[in-house]
Amino acid sequence: MFKPIIGLEIHSELDTKSKMFCSCKNDPDEKRPNVNICPVCMGHPGTLPVINREAVRKVIKTGLALGCHISEFSKFDRKNYFYPDLPKGYQISQYDMPFCKGGFLEINGRKIRLTRIHLEEDTGKLIHPEGKDYSLVDFNRAGIPLMELVTEPDFSSGEEARKFAEEFQLILRYLGVSDADMEKGQLRVEVNISLSKTQALGTKVEIKNLNSFRAVEGAVNYEIKRQTEILSKGEKVIQETRGWNGIKELTISQRKKEEAHDYRYFPEPDLPTLHLDKNFIQEIRAEIPELPQQKRGRFAREYNLPEKEVKIFVRNKTLSEYFEKVISELINWVKISEFKTEISKQERNKLIKLASNYIITDLQKLLKRALVTGEDFLITPENFAEFIILIYGGKISSKIAKILLEEMFKSGADPSHIIKEKGLVQITDEGEIKKTVKEVISKNQKAVSDYEKGKETAFQFLIGQTMRESKGRANPAAISKILKELLTKYK
Repeated sequence: MFKPIIGLEIHSELDTKSKMFCSCKNDPDEKRPNVNICPVCMGHPGTLPVINREAVRKVIKTGLALGCHISEFSKFDRKNYFYPDLPKGYQISQYDMPFCKGGFLEINGRKIRLTRIHLEEDTGKLIHPEGKDYSLVDFNRAGIPLMELVTEPDFSSGEEARKFAEEFQLILRYLGVSDADMEKGQLRVEVNISLSKTQALGTKVEIKNLNSFRAVEGAVNYEIKRQTEILSKGEKVIQETRGWNGIKELTISQRKKEEAHDYRYFPEPDLPTLHLDKNFIQEIRAEIPELPQQKRGRFAREYNLPEKEVKIFVRNKTLSEYFEKVISELINWVKISEFKTEISKQERNKLIKLASNYIITDLQKLLKRALVTGEDFLITPENFAEFIILIYGGKISSKIAKILLEEMFKSGADPSHIIKEKGLVQITDEGEIKKTVKEVISKNQKAVSDYEKGKETAFQFLIGQTMRESKGRANPAAISKILKELLTKYK
């Protein structure tokens, strides 16, 4: 039985205003080719690089968040190789003295050890026009600060590798060091994988530039299968670099795998050795926010939310921050409202659950719509909290709630104002509701007959018809009560 031994290398473009060694704009959304370039990032003779301080801070911040040891002394090195989108003919990277060493990230209760996190510059981008016998080079990306995380070979499956990459992306976003958008190439994963019957490493194969989590899992699973078949025949696996074909879902040989000595590393002569002051490191440590794993535990404890809802909030940092502001407003609102001065734990949990449900479903749809259309999102946490109180207190039905939320999205006005302006006040007068229920019964004798035969769905149908007749304004509880009373004679 062959055991897979898997390690990851993850490259993340850092969210800085300028490039790593020059003042050119770091703009991943720039569509025009070769706009954000200068003699420094193009490697022209006589130019000198200058270290981007903010990029260094972001790498150290990531290392601290992952429990890495931050090196007191560090330096940059030249990594020599030729590739068409590498304008200098070499890359400024780090070799034997990276900023961060060690550390770990816990996945499924197991610690995945980190080897290092270092800083380098990104390459340009090759464009291959379809049907043409040439390639074009866009150097806008060349020189962008690129952070590389290297793990120990601690993974044993494609699923585990995917979950690690997903969690790391979340951490980068929580730290604010990178948008880590895989579709834009801001996060790229490479897999190193070998198979062995013992603890010793087998022949390593590298799979380059995986740009989706699905690709990470698929490439690992395919490569385990491919190498198992080769070794089972008594043949040898070739050490090489392979690519992933997402359409055919298989890996393809690209080139022979280089060794470290092939790159002829040597200290970058145009940059000084860096001494990282302890106060500088402590200053960065103080900036580290609550991280995804910590938030999972706190949301489960503090808000008593089910795992599925916790997962949604943790994955969407903006949504979770909005949720917490709403809950804070709800608690304050209840204290000065018609409810008890001291809200009970049961009432608190009901309010939180109601708010969570509406935020995850209806509100999130409106947020996505605003992103697509470019509309401003005008619903404040204060107004949304008032909206939840109206539902919880039985002041509006679920149907009116949807209408009201849409109006709040359009205008940003508070719900009470909209209810008054649009005439959405709920009908609570039992005499008026009874009159409507009688009309519904007279118009839907088949449903009444079905109810008489014991079909409960008929009862729900009649409630729905009454809500329709009242344009969603009648109190659902009152409808149910009156309907049961009037239908008693049919039982």
